[in-house]
Amino acid sequence: MPRPQCPRCLRPVTHCLCPLIPSLDSRTRVLLLQHPSEVNHALNTARLAALGLNNAQLVVGEVFEDLPTLLNPPGYQARLLFPADTAEPLHTYAPGEQPLLLVVPDGTWRKARKMLHLNPLLAALPRVTLAEGGVSRYRLRKAPGPGALSTVEAIVQALQVLEAPVAFEALLKPFEALIDGQIAAMGEEVFKKNHGRGDVG
Repeated sequence: MPRPQCPRCLRPVTHCLCPLIPSLDSRTRVLLLQHPSEVNHALNTARLAALGLNNAQLVVGEVFEDLPTLLNPPGYQARLLFPADTAEPLHTYAPGEQPLLLVVPDGTWRKARKMLHLNPLLAALPRVTLAEGGVSRYRLRKAPGPGALSTVEAIVQALQVLEAPVAFEALLKPFEALIDGQIAAMGEEVFKKNHGRGDVG
């Protein structure tokens, strides 16, 4: 029989993260486009980000029919947080600058690229990128390369730049608790063997 699940954070009721999820305001609006394969992932960090930010929306799918509406909320300029040679590095808002609608695809790199391919409006958005050298706290997944961050970490880093000096670190509290819980469940020995610092590759 499946364990009872919290309807909000989708974690087992015994490991509900809701008490740790903040309620943060931001000038930036965050639109998370989540690939369906991520919904039931044990570490669903996009959902944590959407729950913790008051000005955020999470939409699940591969093809998004209502993109014209989603990408054009009044008062925002849409930017896609995704690497490209033409991507502009994010900068702190200048006084009077129109805030961003930060569009964040959530899925593996391969699935995120497929989402862009299937949604030409998405692929056509001007792109922004994070500063290089971000270090992930995601100790359970081998990063595809240096600077690869989980979705919630990328959003926190983006908002810290855009809205400095406002802090968004509180968004990472449930994420860190989630990872600690996963490590505790697998046991220290297994964690060290599979995810220890001595890993190569």
